[in-house]
Amino acid sequence: QGQLVESGGGLVQPGESLTLSCAGSEYTLDYWTIGWFRQAPGKEREAVSCISISKGPPFYADSVKGRFTAFRDNIKGTAYLQMNKTKPEDTAVYYCAAAHPATTVQDMCINKRVGHWGQGTQVTVSS
Repeated sequence: QGQLVESGGGLVQPGESLTLSCAGSEYTLDYWTIGWFRQAPGKEREAVSCISISKGPPFYADSVKGRFTAFRDNIKGTAYLQMNKTKPEDTAVYYCAAAHPATTVQDMCINKRVGHWGQGTQVTVSS
């Protein structure tokens, strides 16, 4: 069975930018609803952003609105999370997730209706 693979994590200073990528190891992500979640030490996994194949707007958590942008390349079948104006509180393991194409961004991000999880990539924001 194919897996989701995240990349692009690392250490950045506050205010810097970082872009996370997500790809399927054996399939493309063209038609899936894609979500980005994060989990900081001692905290529950929380939704960051979800984006569907439709033209509807992505869902963003209040904590990242105006700073993070989720987008997808439907030719390559990949998904991305552009993180701008990073803050120390953005430090977490970031997970890519995929859900059935009929899953709305609200259902995926709010109800965590996820079909597949990636293995996660560490993002550390520190000076």
